[in-house]
Amino acid sequence: MIDFRSDTVTKPTKEMRDIMYSAPVGDDVYGDDESVNNLENFASTRFNFEAALFCSSGTQANLLGLMAHCERGDEYICGQNAHNYKFEGGGAAVLGSIQPQPIENEQNGSINFNKIAAAIKPDDSHFAKTRLLSLENTIGGKVLSLEYLAQARDFVNEHNLALHLDGARAFNASVELEVDIKQITKHFDSVSICLSKGLGAPVGSLLLGSSSLVNKARRWRKVLGGGMRQAGMLAAAGQYALENNISRLKDDHANARYLA
Repeated sequence: MIDFRSDTVTKPTKEMRDIMYSAPVGDDVYGDDESVNNLENFASTRFNFEAALFCSSGTQANLLGLMAHCERGDEYICGQNAHNYKFEGGGAAVLGSIQPQPIENEQNGSINFNKIAAAIKPDDSHFAKTRLLSLENTIGGKVLSLEYLAQARDFVNEHNLALHLDGARAFNASVELEVDIKQITKHFDSVSICLSKGLGAPVGSLLLGSSSLVNKARRWRKVLGGGMRQAGMLAAAGQYALENNISRLKDDHANARYLA
């Protein structure tokens, strides 16, 4: 029986289970979990960011990113089909008091920059303050081009916005484009990376960004009930996935094409 519902229904291999069993642990809320610290340090270096934060899920990592960039009454712009708008329970609005401004995605998954520019609110007390553009790559199985990502960076610089990437499946994009993941993530101020989808870890996502942004997100993680104690067994599985399972995404893509 093959389960095609999602790439989230994977199970850890024996090798991953062995790593989890022997992982050193501590209290991560106090910063004492060696395996969590190792994962966060490894990830920040791997993705070329100042800091990383281990989170329980991609939904949590995205929400923490939004809450670290935006204050109450601020606004973020995203695609109509964006996961952090459409599939995450309205968390930004419900828990962050952040207004989403969705814009229809183009056929290739991108968002038209002219439409984004038209949606940015003027500096007027009648409006929410537009703070952030959030993109997703891949989105609905579609890969945003490196050219588009570079254009997005130039666009947010011009309009004084921050740029967040929901990179739950960013490694799928890097494998398909045949580039290192840093060629994708270098354009962004913050990035979420899921470890429990195609990479096969049982639990967890990462939020990457500057030290100041991650410190703010770490506090919000605690407020949201996401402070985990002896989480090293989960973090060790995530690091194993980053070190060993990325190249196998090519097999997933080949299987998907065969099935199609």
